[in-house]
Amino acid sequence: MSIREWPAEERPREKLLLRGAAVLSDAELVAVLLGSGVAGRNVLELARGLLVRFGGLRPFLEADRQAILREPGLGPVKYAQLQALLEIGRRYLDETIERTPALESPEAVRRYLKAMLRHEASEVFGCLFLDTKHRPLAFEILFRGTIDRASIYPREVVRRALLHNAAALILCHNHPSGNSEPSQDDVHMTLALKRALGLIDVRVLDHIIVGDGEPLSMVEEGWIVA
Repeated sequence: MSIREWPAEERPREKLLLRGAAVLSDAELVAVLLGSGVAGRNVLELARGLLVRFGGLRPFLEADRQAILREPGLGPVKYAQLQALLEIGRRYLDETIERTPALESPEAVRRYLKAMLRHEASEVFGCLFLDTKHRPLAFEILFRGTIDRASIYPREVVRRALLHNAAALILCHNHPSGNSEPSQDDVHMTLALKRALGLIDVRVLDHIIVGDGEPLSMVEEGWIVA
């Protein structure tokens, strides 16, 4: 049965227009994005099959180009649309947090940092720079690759903090393995950065580690003291 023959309130696009995007399932959201199905499969069946094969919404959206192009009905245009969707989401969050009057919600900060880092296939290290009232000034990814004490340069972090005239900052990095537990290198590196930044009166408020599930706060877990 063609999806056009379904009742209007059951078609993903019409359902979104009638009741809002929040009521749609993951498969229905993907169906709206895809727009049309393939021979023998309507768009919702296609979307459901994709989520099953890739293991869920996030693995599907983060799949590389070759994996997407192997799927029937998905070509370079759809891949480009998926990448644009992800980048729009990241930029929206970036603008939203930069317009926030103050960081009153640690949960909001963790959600933001997770959105900015979780998609990264390799380890990256970044800083959220803050003013004297802990309002966001800028977010930057400073280092890429395997993150350890040897690959993080305190001088560069200090230089960027001075450039933004930051009074405080939140360190962050991701664990592509999904395990958010900090390593001893993470702890030593954080303490070294705290010492270096303390020399220019810039406070390190926290170090957030992004893995699967909720990001880990090294301050809340007692690994470091703010």
